[in-house]
Amino acid sequence: MMTNLFSIFDPSTNLMNLPMNWISTILGLLFIPYSFWLIPNRHFIMWNFISKKLHNEFKTLLKNNYFNGSTFIFISLFFFIFFNNFLGLFPYIFTSTSHLTMSLSLSMPLWLSFMLYGWIKNTNHMFIHMIPQGTPYILMPFMVIIETISNIIRPGTLAVRLTANMIAGHLLMTLLSSTGTNMSFYMIIILIFIQIMLMILESAVAIIQSYVITILSTLYYSEVN
Repeated sequence: MMTNLFSIFDPSTNLMNLPMNWISTILGLLFIPYSFWLIPNRHFIMWNFISKKLHNEFKTLLKNNYFNGSTFIFISLFFFIFFNNFLGLFPYIFTSTSHLTMSLSLSMPLWLSFMLYGWIKNTNHMFIHMIPQGTPYILMPFMVIIETISNIIRPGTLAVRLTANMIAGHLLMTLLSSTGTNMSFYMIIILIFIQIMLMILESAVAIIQSYVITILSTLYYSEVN
């Protein structure tokens, strides 16, 4: 039963022996037509408003570490994760962010680049950051071990956080919809109402998770400077 249940996340659509599921990761580009950058229509105004809000938010988090262009990396990451989360709510569209392959491919290069930059450019700061201020001398070796482990598991926690939240909502909707054939008419009406509420909740989760992952990545970047 569990194997069949989790099989909904398996990439299984093929066309001419080519896996077509992962193409959904670039479908978000369809929401950004070229005309948005040329004609100041309502879609461009909304896109520009969201981008400015995110830019100001990330600039505040980066503080003195901010330089021109750095925030746009995280803005692009936010929109990329959001589009993939949101598109996965549509029928017959593969949810790529529900796979660790996808989420680790996002979190691992970011974390690795932050660590390499920090240890190469700010070595003393990275060593100091491993021991919080005011730590007793007897606890310093343990704090170094704890901080090292904490830094190592960061890409895994980012990936698992995103994947688990995407899987949880989809599994719940799948479980509820699979019981509809055995229900009465009034129970089906109630089930449809519950499914609509879950879709609204999952839409919020798609936005929240993309924001949380981006904020955490921004904080990790600010720590290495």
